[in-house]
Amino acid sequence: MDVFDGIAINGLTIKNRFVRSAVWEGMAADDGAVTPNLINLMKNLAEGGTGLLISSFAYIQKNGKSHHGQLGIYDDALIPGLREMCGEVHKAGASIFAQIVHGGVNADESRLELLCPSEMTTARGEKASAMTEGDIALWVEGFAHAARRAVSAGFDGVQIHGAHAYGLAQFLSPYYNRRTDRYGSTIENRARALIEVYRAVRNVVGENYPVTAKINSEDFIDGGVTPGMMVETAVIMESEGFDAVELSGGGGPAARYLASRPGDFKTPDEEVYYREAALLYKKYVKKMPLMLVGGIRSLEVARQLLRDGLADMISFGRPLVREPALVNRWASGDTSRAACVSCEGCRKPALAGEGIRCIRL
Repeated sequence: MDVFDGIAINGLTIKNRFVRSAVWEGMAADDGAVTPNLINLMKNLAEGGTGLLISSFAYIQKNGKSHHGQLGIYDDALIPGLREMCGEVHKAGASIFAQIVHGGVNADESRLELLCPSEMTTARGEKASAMTEGDIALWVEGFAHAARRAVSAGFDGVQIHGAHAYGLAQFLSPYYNRRTDRYGSTIENRARALIEVYRAVRNVVGENYPVTAKINSEDFIDGGVTPGMMVETAVIMESEGFDAVELSGGGGPAARYLASRPGDFKTPDEEVYYREAALLYKKYVKKMPLMLVGGIRSLEVARQLLRDGLADMISFGRPLVREPALVNRWASGDTSRAACVSCEGCRKPALAGEGIRCIRL
């Protein structure tokens, strides 16, 4: 098994084991619609050789938007633009999943009422209301409608976003979720919202369509998700029928680490943020493929992760911002490490409303 070998996920054959992990591009229109710049970015990534592209987090309801320039999938009117984007990716020979999300308490860009599993005051001093079971049901319905739109737009699968302190991750995390009802207290109960979303999505898309998720290996927050909790959640997800999991970590104002973090790597031994979490995952989760993201910069490291059985697919975020054709470069024989130095500078243009790009080019 090699990173350039294909892999099948619920009937979908992906040409290699490289994944473009979802990265907030900041390129969508104010209403979340796809723009020409976003289409061009995804086209370049597909032409660059990556087998599977995962869209940045597409918000499922208007009150779920977390960032300006964020992609939307909350209305049927957005489907034509999404379809055009998928079409360009397919022309280039790649597959594409829609990452679907509700920001929960971190949906401050929506300018609407903030909701959280439990009442809290945000790091910005804003009050968030505890969700009722009716609110949860509306989320579940919203995810199902988003999945229907993803199918209609031509996405090859969906990734339910349960990481980085967004809505479903807040249910999974005891830091955010202090409920004592059937959605809190135990790991099984904290996973209930994610499982209800999965079942609703599966009911819409059918059995022969990839439904995956992204979850945190660890929140990096005192009182948050630990690797042990992650594994217990993943075992539940495997029993439900999720087709794959992408393992990440951190995120949110209270976390010690964001989803990405600064710091250049001098040797291969310094790479792979979540190696220990992947070891734990693979010890207990036997059938559900693992996409591993975070700090992987070398082809030799990516290959070793597969050989050691620690991952089934290798995900990249920032390296593909710097080098959209990284996979093609490696395939051509130039196997030097990714040029990305993890400086986080690519976020600055996105925060300024210009869209993500490497500032070192």
